[in-house]
Amino acid sequence: MKKYIVFLLILVVISCSKDDFSDHSMESKVVVEGWIEEGDYAQVLLSSSIPITDAIDSTNVLNHVIRSAKITISDGKISEVLKVKNDKNRVPPFVYFGSTLKGEAGKEYTLKIEYLNRVIEAVTKIPKSVELKSAEYIKKVATDTTGYVFVKFDDPVNEKNYYQIATKIDGEEPIFVPSFYGNLDDKNFTKAEVSVQINRGVILFPKTKFTPYFADGDLIHVKLRTQNKDALDFWNSWQNEIVNSKNPIFPANASLKSNIKGGIGIWAGYGQSTLLVKTPPKK
Repeated sequence: MKKYIVFLLILVVISCSKDDFSDHSMESKVVVEGWIEEGDYAQVLLSSSIPITDAIDSTNVLNHVIRSAKITISDGKISEVLKVKNDKNRVPPFVYFGSTLKGEAGKEYTLKIEYLNRVIEAVTKIPKSVELKSAEYIKKVATDTTGYVFVKFDDPVNEKNYYQIATKIDGEEPIFVPSFYGNLDDKNFTKAEVSVQINRGVILFPKTKFTPYFADGDLIHVKLRTQNKDALDFWNSWQNEIVNSKNPIFPANASLKSNIKGGIGIWAGYGQSTLLVKTPPKK
């Protein structure tokens, strides 16, 4: 299997002021991408932010991965120190993972990262999952070899919900990738029955041209996540940076939203519902 740079939050310390670019003494920040889903264990990716003056390639990315932190998660009653594993299908290949605390809807989970002389903390809560009713691969023209995925679900009445739709192509992508424009606030829904077109999200950097569609031969895992407002704000700001700069690792002119105290990034709890979509065989 090919290896992909799948650490979505490889961030660069950057300011609106160009004078800051020459400040080589700027302290790097700890970058966190962590999550715990209902029915699954926590995963956390850690790195230090990359100065704007540094080259961005797989070697430099590996140099900024943090592998020696102590990460503790707790639900208020049980605490667990995450272990580190080497996942050769990812670049960077190091993932902190849990095996004791399984996510439960309605529960609050704290994250504590101890690294060198720093303590980084965050809190999240797992919202109740919403069932994904259907997911279908549809082409605009029958003879096309590419298409989009359309999903349907019912937004619970009298409940405030925020959603993220993510996809994973079997055999090609090792993680679920947030869909482009797949962060949804139910205040924008006109009715409880929701139907949404899914555009493929950005994962590959830097040599593969981004295409927002899926193709014949793809086996597509589609996930509907419920998320909290801080996660929605984070992923919307992350997406805006991609739109503005055409590059997911270079913030264009604003900082990403974050719920991390002492660092940057996201610690999110998700509800989740997943369906598998089969496409026609590749010709």
